[in-house]
Amino acid sequence: MIMGFYGLFIYALVGLTGGFISGLAGIGGAIIMIPMLLYVPPLFGLENLGIQSISGITMFQVLVASGVGMLGHRKSNHVHPSLLKTMGSAIVAGSLTGALSSKYVGTNFLEGVFAVLALAAAVLMFLPRKESSSLEVEFNKPLAAAIAFVTGILAGLVGAGGAFILIPLMLYVLKIPLRVTVGTSLAIVFFSSLAGVIGKLGVGQVPVVITLAVVLGVTPGARLGSIISKRVPVRALHYLLAGLIGLSALKIWSGIF
Repeated sequence: MIMGFYGLFIYALVGLTGGFISGLAGIGGAIIMIPMLLYVPPLFGLENLGIQSISGITMFQVLVASGVGMLGHRKSNHVHPSLLKTMGSAIVAGSLTGALSSKYVGTNFLEGVFAVLALAAAVLMFLPRKESSSLEVEFNKPLAAAIAFVTGILAGLVGAGGAFILIPLMLYVLKIPLRVTVGTSLAIVFFSSLAGVIGKLGVGQVPVVITLAVVLGVTPGARLGSIISKRVPVRALHYLLAGLIGLSALKIWSGIF
């Protein structure tokens, strides 16, 4: 195994990429980061960390990326307070439950859960939808809370913030405008990943040095992505999200089979 400065540099680059995508597309980055941490480091001679350690790293990465990205979108009034309160509190409870439970779940099951979630999210994102530039929001609070809680449990299991499945559900089930979905989902995922990090630390699934290297790359990447996101047309942003989620789903399923 090659490690030292070279290895940490590779992990920092992975973090930079995941952070940029997070800020740009309004996702925590796990949908991209988990496949990258599974497959990229071994290409450069680094040891495969295993899905449980990777889930701990990505949870930290998601926490930092979503926090930085959220601040950028908040300045544009794309973070909806009522939606955040309703879904944020529910997803925290679910994420903490899932993260603490992950210690008792096998590797194959975790990879399978992630693959199913990614496929479901990809299918939803490719459904036709009329885009609107409006920022007005009306939503069913009990349904929003239920969606957030279940998403939190599943995301906590695999070490994700849950935005990659939360965004399609907010768009197609709750009918939230895209830009509000992107901004608010980052805020929701920030609180979800905070609970998940506590759970992952509790079960000892966080390799500290590698995690710090990834997070070092995440911060500037997420900030840059959130700045560029404001200049991207709504329709282009939608197709970008759909493409990223779809490619990640294909990669995970190809690895399983």
